[in-house]
Amino acid sequence: MWTIYVKELLELTRDRKTLIFTILIPIFAMPLIFGGFAYVSSNMFKNAKTAEMRYALFGKDHSPGLSGRFAQQHNLREVPLASEGDIRRAIGDDTIKFAVVIPPHFEASLQQQQQTKVVLHYNSASTVDVTQQRVREIVEAYNASLRESALSALNLSPAQLAFALHPIVLDKQSTANEREQMGAIVGGMLPYLLLMVCLTAAMYPAIDLGAGEKERGTLETLLLAPVPRSAIVLAKFLVLFTVGMTSAVLMVGSMGALLAIFGSSLEGNMAVMVRSIGLPDLAMVTLMLVPTAAIFASLLLSISIYAKSYKEAAGMITPLMLFVILPTVAAMLPGVELNWMWAMVPLTNVSLAMKELVKGTMDYRMFGVILASTTVIAGALLMLCRWWFNRESVLFRN
Repeated sequence: MWTIYVKELLELTRDRKTLIFTILIPIFAMPLIFGGFAYVSSNMFKNAKTAEMRYALFGKDHSPGLSGRFAQQHNLREVPLASEGDIRRAIGDDTIKFAVVIPPHFEASLQQQQQTKVVLHYNSASTVDVTQQRVREIVEAYNASLRESALSALNLSPAQLAFALHPIVLDKQSTANEREQMGAIVGGMLPYLLLMVCLTAAMYPAIDLGAGEKERGTLETLLLAPVPRSAIVLAKFLVLFTVGMTSAVLMVGSMGALLAIFGSSLEGNMAVMVRSIGLPDLAMVTLMLVPTAAIFASLLLSISIYAKSYKEAAGMITPLMLFVILPTVAAMLPGVELNWMWAMVPLTNVSLAMKELVKGTMDYRMFGVILASTTVIAGALLMLCRWWFNRESVLFRN
């Protein structure tokens, strides 16, 4: 068995595609891509909130107070337009980002204590609506000043004024610390990355170990060797397990090194979370990947053994990625928390456990149950793969 294992492993190391998916992507590509994405997206959100924004304002004479607040914003620049009919064209060709129209009798309505409206024209086809948010902040600030001036005319004391403006104040006392708050976000994405890397790293070697040998005609030679078929299956399984596990461990190590080197430059809750995660947490995340990598290796090998050709195996394995993505994404849905029910759901339980480890709120009784149940599933799938390999109708479907 070990001879076959070493032979298959050496053949894979000569394959450039395997080296790329197993070593280069986990160590360099994935951490750099997602680290760079986090850095760029953070800067883009920050710049979007502070960047200069061109606007048009109609009806300034109807409300000098409101128009003055827009003029006081240092990151807003007014662009004159001939008429309101030019608003749509100006927004379409990016001459302005938004236009505000103050209707006639605006001040008169306020003096009569009647509610009035301000019309905002903007393009709302954006994932993050920064334009509306910035305009709403200006209008809300003006609303607050109008409320205070209206209530102060009633000669209310500061306490009475505070009651009139906000009768009930919600004092939020979160029981979650900074690590838990940020870990809930980061911990949702981490399992998705690790499981996908573990799967994709073993995918191409699996196709080669089963369907590839059928196409090359080397499977018959291997079956004629004085080696039990169970040993052949186990050797091929261990090769795929080694590849998938190596890829996942390398990614955990590279992400840990990246956080250790650049973690000091982070700020806020992210910095607290990074400093709180220790080697035991990373080791337990890696331990959760052991039975998961065994599940992937068994499934991939079973599909590859069944397929007639390399092309058919690739087509059959591709839908498997969907079955990996769905349980992992389910762990990020609202209301899905680690409990005894979810601890029995394959892949979702692993994703939830990794999130709890990052948050620092892991119930280690559930950790043991998840590890045990995932190991049982991996063993059952390996037995299925062994039974699959012993069937002549599966090996020689041609």
